[in-house]
Amino acid sequence: MTLRVRWLGRVPYDESLALMRAMWEHADDDALLLVEHPPTYTLGARTDPAHILVDPASVGAAQVRADRGGDVTFHGPGQLVGYPILNVAMGPGAIPAHVHAIEQLVIDALVGVGITGATRFEGYPGVWVDAEHYHKDARPRKIAAVGVRVSRGRSMHGFALNVSTDLSWFNHIVPCGIANFPVTSVAQEGVDASVRDLADAIALGAARVWGGGSADRADVAWHQRPDDLAPFSRAHAEGNSAPVRLLGRLNAAGVDTSNSLPVEQRKPEWLRVKADFGPEYRALKKIMRSKALVTVCEEAGCPNIYDCWNEGTATFMINGSRCTRACGFCLVDTRKPEPLDGGEPARVAAATAELDLKHVVITCVARDDLADGGAAALAQSVIEIRRVAPKTDVELLISDCKGMAASLDIIFSARPDVLNHNLETVARLQRAVRPSAGYARSLAVLARAKAAGLITKSGVMVGLGETKDEVMGALRDLRAVGVDIVTIGQYLRPTAHHLPVARYWTPDEFDALRAEALSLGFAHVECSPLTRSSYHARSAADAVQVTSR
Repeated sequence: MTLRVRWLGRVPYDESLALMRAMWEHADDDALLLVEHPPTYTLGARTDPAHILVDPASVGAAQVRADRGGDVTFHGPGQLVGYPILNVAMGPGAIPAHVHAIEQLVIDALVGVGITGATRFEGYPGVWVDAEHYHKDARPRKIAAVGVRVSRGRSMHGFALNVSTDLSWFNHIVPCGIANFPVTSVAQEGVDASVRDLADAIALGAARVWGGGSADRADVAWHQRPDDLAPFSRAHAEGNSAPVRLLGRLNAAGVDTSNSLPVEQRKPEWLRVKADFGPEYRALKKIMRSKALVTVCEEAGCPNIYDCWNEGTATFMINGSRCTRACGFCLVDTRKPEPLDGGEPARVAAATAELDLKHVVITCVARDDLADGGAAALAQSVIEIRRVAPKTDVELLISDCKGMAASLDIIFSARPDVLNHNLETVARLQRAVRPSAGYARSLAVLARAKAAGLITKSGVMVGLGETKDEVMGALRDLRAVGVDIVTIGQYLRPTAHHLPVARYWTPDEFDALRAEALSLGFAHVECSPLTRSSYHARSAADAVQVTSR
């Protein structure tokens, strides 16, 4: 089986932990996650409190208790952290052999970049420098910590390799409980190698050791300047700066935008939608206006609006109509948000009851200006709908709430029937398509929702410059964290100031993609040129509930 290798960039430790736990629980293949972390001290099962010398918060670091062995250690910028999530053949000596394999993987990578003294140190787990020639003039120096957990024949956690780490962070702890030997880094040893150099070496070695010589590798963007990651603001849409910045991000991600489709080019026949202002459409619109409600159907220019509204279904959008983020594909207004309307959840519930909906979808703009990211209003909407329409299934399509666990818990505790959060695109294009979000964060949101016992759903767009293999890689990642329902549709450019369309996928390609996605084990796959997140939402939810009974 091919090893999945993912470079995820800088990821908060708790999000990596959520990913690991989900992949340990739901995936049956082998994977290696490669990340950096913000400054974080992690405590293993055998941590001595006396080995934490200062309050981590006082030096600007987080502190997290990890479900691995070992003592306290540090993770931070300039450190390559690897999490192998593997099936381990159990038996006598299986766990020491697994640790030994991780150590050897790191040793080989270090030797490859010029750390010839990298080795083991008898009695001290991890990877060391100059341990084989221990004497007063060459003290052993720890360059990589190793700590694992193996349960039910499956592994979590792994190694932390200091590449260009600021070693002063280790002065605030007794690293791994070892007071008599110092830590070091690749840079400290005088070798000029980057985190990417070591990640490449580790990935190649891991493919050889755990993947039979091959790997399914996907990376989020590596090097970007701060202004490259600045949100796109349509407040400046009349100038050229926003489109140039968007094209620059795509070019940096390997998309040749010189071949993009002109915005004025006529769409293929299969993407043309005939307007149908039927009686059901008009009735639903009247109710929306009478209750001062907003739908994403209108705000995002969904091509399925006539189809869905004539069937009496709609996706309500709460927390206002102005988003604090400005993803390069989205038409929603990005001006300064207005104050929350406290009566909005009750009006959404009233409209749901009046329309006699069997399945309602509620989404939201991102509200990074709010302390809870808008979570309370989402939860209250579920509560209000259950009060007036108890037989209606409620699907929430949420933002990532900046990954805040407390905010996500507010949403999860409302127990929506389906929890939807879109991954949107493949790993390579994430920072070009939605610079204020993250590939790992979205997977972690879905992982946490699944751990809370919810039916989970996500969606991916195609046509932005991705390959089919990359799409399948993203789908494998979604399935690995337990996602039940997936939607796949064609990206359509809203205006000339949004991301360009690289190509239109054909209906036959969507049919093939759907078949391959179903083979991964999703309970339901909605996949067609005009598919959007809420398209056929009720039938998708019904399919999952049937398979779960």
